[in-house]
Amino acid sequence: MEFSNASCPPPSCADDERMSPGEFDASFTADMPRLRRRLLALTGNPHDADDLLQETYLRLSRRARARSLTQQQHPYAYTCAVAANLLRDSWTRPSRREHTSDRLPESGWDGGLGVYEASATALALLSVLSEKEAAAVILVDLEGLSHDTAAERLGAHRGTVQRNRMRGLAKMRAALVL
Repeated sequence: MEFSNASCPPPSCADDERMSPGEFDASFTADMPRLRRRLLALTGNPHDADDLLQETYLRLSRRARARSLTQQQHPYAYTCAVAANLLRDSWTRPSRREHTSDRLPESGWDGGLGVYEASATALALLSVLSEKEAAAVILVDLEGLSHDTAAERLGAHRGTVQRNRMRGLAKMRAALVL
């Protein structure tokens, strides 16, 4: 296989002439302002152009050890081709694009740990109470029943349920402070 006067070495020689990161940075930085202007014209958005410029840098820096930009006959054209391929990929594969939104992300699922911790804390606090106080707190505060309905279920007077609930809540607050 015969190579002409192209400055790109044959594939067998690519391992011998590796490029240092400093050489790559210097070569890319020389073309960066011109490339950014081109990407800005293609995308129409300075933020997208900057993102695409960064992706181009990252893509080329991964290849810098194997194929040097300085060994390319037209390094700017090669860089533009890589950037255009990345832009085309973002158009053809919309799942790779970032999507902006005005809404905050939903809180992630913690594997049920938060629910488990809350129920463990509630059970620990209820264990501090007497049976009557715990029943009043559970019926009124956790199940949402009125004092009258809770009194009917417990077979007690409305005032007794209110008093037991208030005492239970006071004990629970005191236990939380400690």
